[in-house]
Amino acid sequence: MFDLLLRGGRVIDPVRNFDAIADVGLRDGVVAAVGPSLPDDGCRDVRDVSGRLVLPGIVDLHTHVYWGGTSLGVDAEEVAYDSVTATLVDAGSAGPGNFPGFRRHVIERVAPRVLSYINVSFAGIFGFSDAVRIGECEDVRLLNVRECVRVAREHADVIVGVKVRVGMIAGGGSSIAPLDIAIEAAEELGLPVMTHLDFPPPTRREVLERLRRGDILTHCFRSFPNAPSTRDGAVREEVLAARERGVLFDVGHGRGAFGFGTARAMLANGFMPDVISSDLHALCIAPDFDLLITMSKFLCLGIPLADVVRCVTSAPASALRRKDLGSLEPGVATDVSIVELLEGDFEYRDVDGVKLAGRQKLARSGIVLKGRWWDGPADRQNRPHAH
Repeated sequence: MFDLLLRGGRVIDPVRNFDAIADVGLRDGVVAAVGPSLPDDGCRDVRDVSGRLVLPGIVDLHTHVYWGGTSLGVDAEEVAYDSVTATLVDAGSAGPGNFPGFRRHVIERVAPRVLSYINVSFAGIFGFSDAVRIGECEDVRLLNVRECVRVAREHADVIVGVKVRVGMIAGGGSSIAPLDIAIEAAEELGLPVMTHLDFPPPTRREVLERLRRGDILTHCFRSFPNAPSTRDGAVREEVLAARERGVLFDVGHGRGAFGFGTARAMLANGFMPDVISSDLHALCIAPDFDLLITMSKFLCLGIPLADVVRCVTSAPASALRRKDLGSLEPGVATDVSIVELLEGDFEYRDVDGVKLAGRQKLARSGIVLKGRWWDGPADRQNRPHAH
């Protein structure tokens, strides 16, 4: 007997190379069976999901969900519900100085799973708004490697790596130094680094040459400057060398880090991102932007559905080193995302305002968290918004 039965959807599980019309049965908080015509005798909750995509619980590798603790934070439950995302990975909103508050007030209280990269900067991303913009790595006195390691060890069950933002906006004149400090902390912890790269300095080459196997370059399809492609559309040699070395490339769309021109150039060269993520934060959240919209853009750029699904399920799970995420493996999986694939005329924009006409759009349908259908925040109409 199942506690929940999802009946008749198109089940896609990249880990098991499964793509077929099937049922998914959940019992005692985990997926118990996947297959055709599963029995519903005594099942407490049967949901007809025919015509929908049934996916492993979606993982957004780059979000900012420390609502109320940082100016860029958005509400984790609202984001999870709207984008049917089961696991939200916060990309360094909190640093050693405020991570305990992030854990107590967000991570331990919300319905979706929240994991986090700890920011190498003591205060995290503290000055990011339309009114105030102060880079957390401008003053190297905030980058205490011992404090970063200490707090990461105290919260090792939810911290998945070290985050550092480098570039003129985030680091001012500190250039490459914050990345070197972050890598030292990550090496001590045995964890990967996720690094953001904006306007130089430092240069793309300086950053990529330092990254190790399993480290992540986010904003990997950004427009000029520090773009991964050349003016004539070739992939830069340092980018190819980094991928060969095992560096991972994450989209991290956000407000200023995804251009259709760059994406077309990279995809034309067969260079897919390893992970598709939203970089959802207070300055870019909107009814027409979240992880599902970011995924839709790749569909409309010609990427097969199975590859898009992989980039938000098994691929981020692998980057996180979490074997319990990213698949529908019976006895292991607890989360399921149900998505509708719409056909029609849709228009998308990149961060530069360039438009893309597309025929497909992914939209929310439902989500299963910890083995149970989730109807969203109980007080959804009265929850705070960051926009």
